[in-house]
Amino acid sequence: MSAREFPKVITARWDLGDGPVRIDRYLETGGYAGLKKALTMTSAEVIDTMKASGLRGRGGAGFPTGLKWSFVPQGTGKPTYVVVNFDESEPGTSNNRELVEHDPHQLLEGAAIAAYAIGCHTVFIYCRGEFLWPGAVLQRAIDEAYERGYLGTGIAGGNYPLDVVLHRGAGAYICGEETAQLESLEGFRGQPRLRPPFPAVEGLYASPTVVNNVETLSNVPHIIERGADWFTGMGSEKSPGTKMFTVSGKVNRPGNYEMPLGTTARVLIEELAGGVLGGGKVKAWTPGGASTPMLTDAHLDTPMDFESVMEAGSLLGTAAMMVMADDDCVVGATLRMSRFYAHESCGKCTTCREGSWWVTRVLSRLENGLGEMKDIDLLAGIVNNQLFKGFCALVDGAVSPVQSSIAHFRDEYEAHVINKGCPFARNPVAPPLEVAEVSA
Repeated sequence: MSAREFPKVITARWDLGDGPVRIDRYLETGGYAGLKKALTMTSAEVIDTMKASGLRGRGGAGFPTGLKWSFVPQGTGKPTYVVVNFDESEPGTSNNRELVEHDPHQLLEGAAIAAYAIGCHTVFIYCRGEFLWPGAVLQRAIDEAYERGYLGTGIAGGNYPLDVVLHRGAGAYICGEETAQLESLEGFRGQPRLRPPFPAVEGLYASPTVVNNVETLSNVPHIIERGADWFTGMGSEKSPGTKMFTVSGKVNRPGNYEMPLGTTARVLIEELAGGVLGGGKVKAWTPGGASTPMLTDAHLDTPMDFESVMEAGSLLGTAAMMVMADDDCVVGATLRMSRFYAHESCGKCTTCREGSWWVTRVLSRLENGLGEMKDIDLLAGIVNNQLFKGFCALVDGAVSPVQSSIAHFRDEYEAHVINKGCPFARNPVAPPLEVAEVSA
């Protein structure tokens, strides 16, 4: 069976017709069967099924979903909450957006099962502010679910009440971090919280909370309906199931591809995405967005699962594979990524706020012909002082493209110094206004 013939799971309804799947079509194709089955089980049985499936969080951390749900304490006298992380903002990532645009009820069904499992009666969906169309699609699906009795009092013909609230964010990257998202939901500035306490114990409104992303919850109805053994039959031993891989950059067919975890990067880039534009070669690629260390063409046979990518020296993250060709400038690409993180720093900790700003300045000097050889070591020293020294993982993500690009492409950095600027000068990165002053 070729990669293109692999039977899809969470993207199976994408080819049913134009536009998002409405509730009638969703029900015709087996929708909400998983929720109905879950309501015949105890909450403990639902959680045990999720544990047995081995489903790991698809938002980047890869934490076991069933185990996460089991951490939520019961009988605390407080309500419990499910928060759906739909603040997808990692550079190069668009799988959550398309899952909602094509099949919003799949997400609602998964969220409802999660809510039942932990005793939650109010689900909050945190939607990225820029997602105007996906948010509209999702709100329409919520309205349809209320009208048909799959939300509200007595969901799916049972007696379990559940409400879903769609909350729109304001476009801050940091709000993808779960505790910053909870702060934003409560009406505060989106900045990460100190942990412990962890959200499972003291999350939204200081109550027990589970935070899962869209892709994670989209898998849940299928696991409940078909069983844990079915799910573990796909993927690898420690990373079961399928994954949505977003392949972008210098490829012929950029897009989202659902494949089993463990599929090699070469299959995803060369077979599914059609290889490099113009017949070129892969120079560098990210396994999981800009916040994961770059890999090279020597790593193309790496199985794309959590363990294998880590062994290769990176992280699976959101599985956003941004591909750079042999005529692309790695230094320029790193500068663009670093500017993003410097802009999106919430400013809470000095390591991130100041360090990320200085990284962009040193990279600007190198890219625009004002750098010296000592700047390469200066840059490496700055990011080394940042790593694991921030309040949250944003700074660690900001460090990743810089550290990995120097490790794999130091000769390219040196070429920028020798050539007094970018040797791939077709489209150089414009220097900031401060670059001349900083370099003086």
